[in-house]
Amino acid sequence: MARDKDRHTWREGYTTGSCAAGAAKVACLLLRGDNIPEQVDIPLPNSARLMLPIQGGETEYPLAKATILKNGGDDADITHGLEIQAVARFISPQGDIHIQGGQGVGTVTKKGLAIEVGKSAINPVPRQMILEAVREVFPQEELEIIIEVPSGEATALRTLNPRLGIIGGISILGTSGIVRPMSEEAFKTSILPELDQAVAYGHKSIVLTPGHYGFRVATERFKVPSEAVIQMSNFVGFLLEEAAYRGIEKVILLGHIGKLIKVSGGIFHTHNRVADARMEILVAHAALAGIKMDTLARLAELPTTEGAASELLLLGEQRLFHHLARLASERAQAFTFGRLVVGTVMTLLNGQPIGWDSAARKIVEEQGWKWSIEP
Repeated sequence: MARDKDRHTWREGYTTGSCAAGAAKVACLLLRGDNIPEQVDIPLPNSARLMLPIQGGETEYPLAKATILKNGGDDADITHGLEIQAVARFISPQGDIHIQGGQGVGTVTKKGLAIEVGKSAINPVPRQMILEAVREVFPQEELEIIIEVPSGEATALRTLNPRLGIIGGISILGTSGIVRPMSEEAFKTSILPELDQAVAYGHKSIVLTPGHYGFRVATERFKVPSEAVIQMSNFVGFLLEEAAYRGIEKVILLGHIGKLIKVSGGIFHTHNRVADARMEILVAHAALAGIKMDTLARLAELPTTEGAASELLLLGEQRLFHHLARLASERAQAFTFGRLVVGTVMTLLNGQPIGWDSAARKIVEEQGWKWSIEP
């Protein structure tokens, strides 16, 4: 009889950002005159390192190119198997590293993303990973690094990029460098032991967060013990129920507004292909708060809740986000039929809290964690 795969055998993958950093480092090694290795190791944002297999490379001074295949592990997505390439060009003995996207890497055309309009869609964390990987080979030299994805333009048509205003290719993404198995079955197998660990440590109050960004905000800003922070991916309802089942009493939902605003609307599976009503929920509650019609129309045209939230903050409408946070908590408590006390903290991509409720603050203070939000 077939048995369920043990959680320790789920294969992790690596992000497009890790592939780009690895390819950039190999291209630099070739440019320096080294032979092409079978593998390359790169630094990750959490001070760990990652070893990546190399697909190929070539040199024609002052240029060198290397290729790494994207591998999503047991959570393979649309980018799995893509060739991620880096071209390194030597410019001068001393200077900056200039990183840009080439063929198959998208260009940002709308406001509200982590990257400026007109720039290549290489997110800040992957950009820093590329820089650090290159500097391990060329500590002070000036180089140009061009990231290319030969099949990226066609692949991007099957992603959210066109709707977000990213044209011409995929985005180079990743916050930790590692792709954890986040399909539903893989998630249930690999994440529930973390919830069990929180219980074993005696935690009756925990933080549920969608992913790596929220984990960092919880542990670094709010000083929550790492074993009390559970990365729930998109499965909000599932984790709430499992937490209540295990005797957890209080939960803080902490994460980016683009995920948690869905909970404000009663959505407990937050993958965009299941339910993507972020802007509808935001605009509806902005209208109920009395915000003018022309502002509502402008907000509705923005591609992301990040951009819309930033505009509302500039207009002095932070009370709207406090309302949405309180509503998310109420919806989550009702989802578990009152078995949990829930508080919510919503952030921007940079980790800045923009909406929270009194329940979240009370839980933090009761636990002796750090409430680091100015009133």
